[in-house]
Amino acid sequence: MKKISYILTIAIALLATVSCEDIVDGINDNPNDIIISDVEERLFLTGSMLANVQLNCGHLNRIGGMYTGQLIGYSSLYSNIYGYNLSTAESNGEWNAIYVGVLTNTNHIINNSNNELLVGIAKVVKAHAFGTAASLFGDVPFSEAGDPEISDPVFDGQVSVYANVIALLDDAIGTLGSASSGSIPEDIYYGGDKDKWIAAANTLKARFYLHQKNYPAALSAAQNGISSASGDMQYHPIGTTDNNNLFWTILEGSRAGDIGNNESSESYLLQILDGTNPLSRNHAKTDETARRGYYTIDSSGGSANDGIIEQVEAQNMVTYFENQLIMAEAAARGGTLNDGLPYLNAVRAWMNTGAHVNSNYQGMTYLYDAFVSTDFDNGGIENPDNIDPKTAFLREVIEERYVSGFGMHMPYNDARRLRASDGAFAVPYFLQDGPAAPYPERMPYSTNELNSNSNAPSDDPGIFVKTAVNQ
Repeated sequence: MKKISYILTIAIALLATVSCEDIVDGINDNPNDIIISDVEERLFLTGSMLANVQLNCGHLNRIGGMYTGQLIGYSSLYSNIYGYNLSTAESNGEWNAIYVGVLTNTNHIINNSNNELLVGIAKVVKAHAFGTAASLFGDVPFSEAGDPEISDPVFDGQVSVYANVIALLDDAIGTLGSASSGSIPEDIYYGGDKDKWIAAANTLKARFYLHQKNYPAALSAAQNGISSASGDMQYHPIGTTDNNNLFWTILEGSRAGDIGNNESSESYLLQILDGTNPLSRNHAKTDETARRGYYTIDSSGGSANDGIIEQVEAQNMVTYFENQLIMAEAAARGGTLNDGLPYLNAVRAWMNTGAHVNSNYQGMTYLYDAFVSTDFDNGGIENPDNIDPKTAFLREVIEERYVSGFGMHMPYNDARRLRASDGAFAVPYFLQDGPAAPYPERMPYSTNELNSNSNAPSDDPGIFVKTAVNQ
């Protein structure tokens, strides 16, 4: 993260008179030069958002999907990574997205713009990126990152980064609350809709509290979070050369055949969605036929897919279903099964409209009838192994997060959160059908950062080292 300074020293002989200076004044000014102050601050927003998409929906997301049984690496690079052979080079792209694409652009807006709506949005994007970075890597540069006077920023502790990110989200919510409503075409998520940004900021707060197992705070934040699917934060590709679903893009290119979930063997995700499989989560109140089809990924090429990685299929980043499922889990943990049940049923009611799949799969069978508390009693439809009813409920909530969160970092974060000590309500959690423990606990630092920042570790700690919040 070193910053290279170019210093130009000019010696000027002041021999001319004032009148002579007037004659040549401005003679060396280039009218075609553009300096950063000439560029409107709002034009820096789209770049930061696209970089945030890369971080949340790109290469590391697919790796997390392999490490949680949702995807399988069949060949070449992804086959090696699937077997835990993960090098620091695999983080270079996302690290650059965080510290160049997001940080540089959002800091420019925050430090220079007088538009409160634009500044508030930039703060949320920055917080989203750095909260994601803390969740994936653990300790990361934050407090000194982006400071032009500091070439080698320190790595802040993971818990400290989460605290600062949540404080930034609170700051953003305040800024947005006092901002005038308006439209910002450069905002490719919400078009400048400040109410949607405030709700998304609260859902992000809830997410980052959940990562830290602060369930009361997660519930409180989520109560002000995204309240309908129309408020989902998504990347909406438009199908041009450089604007496609990111997963579709890699399979349509050099990675065809490398990664999927339905070829020589099926991922755990597809197995639990299959009504004929012994691991199936289908029963009289749940039919996952449509979602299984929608989630099936043919590794042979992007154009072979018309479901979740179809060329212009939206990619989820912060959603209504995530917000509801945070409330379902947090409310039950702090209270009773019945406290969490309405939130789970709200997600099921939404899915029962077919909104959870695209139009190519809405004609297939799906069913998500509402649960009642007795479904989680011993011997009930959601408790065939006679465990504690509240634990049975939590297990279903976590499993719904696992399935609904396909394509997000949610399953990977849950896997590590619930693999750690979890008190009385530990939930069995499947990881993947690859090698046995130890399991991946973090993504490696970027090679570029390790080589350029004197405050970086001399070597990456490794992917099996637990981060602070998952000890």
